[in-house]
Amino acid sequence: MTDMDMSLPEPGRTPPPGRARTARPALPRRAGRRSFVLLLLLALLGTAAGAAASAPAASPAAPPAAGSAATASEAARARWGDRRLDEAAFLTTHNSFTNYEDSRWSSVNQSESVRNQLNNGVRGLSLDTHWYERSTWLCVISFGSDCYPSDVYLCHGDCKTFAGATYALPRQSFHGTMQTVVDFLAAHPQEVVTVFLEDYVSAAQLQNSLGRVRGLSDMLFRPEQWGVREHGWPKVADLVTSNKRLLIFSDRNDREHLGVMDGKAWTVSNYWSLGDLGDDVSCVSRWPDIPLDRQEPGFRRLFTMSHHRNVPTVLTAALDNGSKLRNRIAGQCRTASGGRTPNYVSVDFHRLSDSSGHTPASIVAEIDAGP
Repeated sequence: MTDMDMSLPEPGRTPPPGRARTARPALPRRAGRRSFVLLLLLALLGTAAGAAASAPAASPAAPPAAGSAATASEAARARWGDRRLDEAAFLTTHNSFTNYEDSRWSSVNQSESVRNQLNNGVRGLSLDTHWYERSTWLCVISFGSDCYPSDVYLCHGDCKTFAGATYALPRQSFHGTMQTVVDFLAAHPQEVVTVFLEDYVSAAQLQNSLGRVRGLSDMLFRPEQWGVREHGWPKVADLVTSNKRLLIFSDRNDREHLGVMDGKAWTVSNYWSLGDLGDDVSCVSRWPDIPLDRQEPGFRRLFTMSHHRNVPTVLTAALDNGSKLRNRIAGQCRTASGGRTPNYVSVDFHRLSDSSGHTPASIVAEIDAGP
């Protein structure tokens, strides 16, 4: 192989004898490097294009698991069986919002926050809704600690009268508490929660408040959409599968267009008080014109049972929440309701009980396990 001298003659120098005299144009070194890089890039691009052409076509994206909906339905059946809503029982708290954790109440019905009540098995909440008009006077005399806007709040009477008794600070907004409920349901997709309103606000005020709860409308159960009057209550598992897991009842009858059911139209309920001494265990209807054993063709009302005294204390709740509650359900209330057990069992201080070994939660579980 001939050794070719590729060097260029320097300007003004004659090439040595015997060397090729072929003239070559002079190229700047930088231009030569650019040409080399360009050729290298073209070669690499050509290699990549060839590889892409020879590669097999990409498979289409895998569809979602075909059994995902079936799996959710199976989980709901495993959790709830075939029980209809009117065959299930739920632990319920009386005046759920008056507790030591959500605000500074001087007299309470529960020890835990609404969130912790839900975490500990409560599935029915009773709330009192009132309209609060912003007060500059309260803002001033509280040194800025009570400067809340006009809104629907949870009060136990007038929202301005006695701090700690008829209302508490920080003020508990209704929409904030409902957001807690919806957030809990979103995190626990097998659970159903019912809210009972002692309602002192207008339908428009309630609508405005509910409209600010993120995710509520997607979960709200509307009985007319399920034909409850004609076909009866759906199975709880069907509510879970369809994600309609929030029921709201009110003692007002002008807000069913909001998805808030009139309690007197959809439930039967006993008179709420055990009396001052806790010895009135009779089970009589809260509404004289709607007996606990009311019968209607193709439809059975939900049975809400209250079991608490006029003035709640931890001592009286401990006395009332064990064997007395269990015996009252099995005796007086089952008889008065035509053989039914309650769907909602409402108590004060739901985690307290006597020494019988029975608690409100275990009694509700016993009802659910029954025929």
